[in-house]
Amino acid sequence: MSKKVLGGVAAASMVLSLAACGGGGAAAEDTLTVVMWGGGAQKAHVDSYVTPWAEETGVTIRQDSPTDYAKISAQVDSGKVSWGLVEVEPNYGKSACDDGKLEKLPQRVLDAAEKADIDPAQMNDCAIPILQYTFSIAYNTDTFGDAHPTTWAEFFDTEQFPGKRGFWKYVTGGAFEAALLADGVAPEDLYPLDLDRAFRKLETIKDDIVWYDTGDQQVQLVSSGEAPLIQAWNGRISQAAADGESVANEYGQNLVSYDQIVVPKGYANADLAFDWMVWFLENTQAQADDVVASGYGPASPQAVELVPADIRDDIAGSPAVDDKSASVIDYDYWAENYDEVTQRFNTWITE
Repeated sequence: MSKKVLGGVAAASMVLSLAACGGGGAAAEDTLTVVMWGGGAQKAHVDSYVTPWAEETGVTIRQDSPTDYAKISAQVDSGKVSWGLVEVEPNYGKSACDDGKLEKLPQRVLDAAEKADIDPAQMNDCAIPILQYTFSIAYNTDTFGDAHPTTWAEFFDTEQFPGKRGFWKYVTGGAFEAALLADGVAPEDLYPLDLDRAFRKLETIKDDIVWYDTGDQQVQLVSSGEAPLIQAWNGRISQAAADGESVANEYGQNLVSYDQIVVPKGYANADLAFDWMVWFLENTQAQADDVVASGYGPASPQAVELVPADIRDDIAGSPAVDDKSASVIDYDYWAENYDEVTQRFNTWITE
């Protein structure tokens, strides 16, 4: 997961074991096309928990990126579905499932999810979670060191902690939730979001906000010091820190998020895709391997104990991170309100 590379990764096909990603509605027997957000994160995911399954089963894996919701709709509407397993955001997973754009999960997947202790709140009739992450407070360690914000109220305090603030330019990116927590809303009272109050709070630091679109941009902003504080995808910051960048995550009041994996309606090898889901849910070691490779938390809590101890406390799903969490992002709310809030948000940014 290159979370989220909206417009940030070219939609070039990447190919694993033999073939380039092809078009058309018919899927070749024993072939599965996997679509994620692209970049190094997609490589980490595929290497960790797609390639081992493919080698065991003799299945040929094709890849494409990035996930594109309009393309899913176009494929389903035309009856020419070439994408099999697709990584999506949960608000889309719910909306598309409700709209009949996705295949329903068979009982064998539901049984495997239950055995893996998957949080039912992170599932719907068409989707299972594939990873977890947090919207954390990330900071430049050269600028702030130990004296960095540990709450969203401090993040919004530009006098005590001067400098630009980075936010994802996307309504489900946690900015509204952070603003309300900074304004004193109790975590249990976040939803439904008081948007008027959230916009008022964001307005207090609007001149200091730098909006980013991609994971690469967020890391560049905080590591360069251009925005020494950002609301970040924790895995990206963990990876950057491991690479020697002067960045770190603060997990105080972190907001838990997750990605899901779905199968577009009408995919010819849907049964094969569901076979992979069962394997993924049962293979907690493969999920733990992905944590090491990608920096993101596993779908199953059973995988957490298999993660090396030196990185376990830096991943979503671990007690060390979860105990500091303010809330899980309510994607049912966002599925219902996404379009309306997006329009208002885009207008506010340009005002």
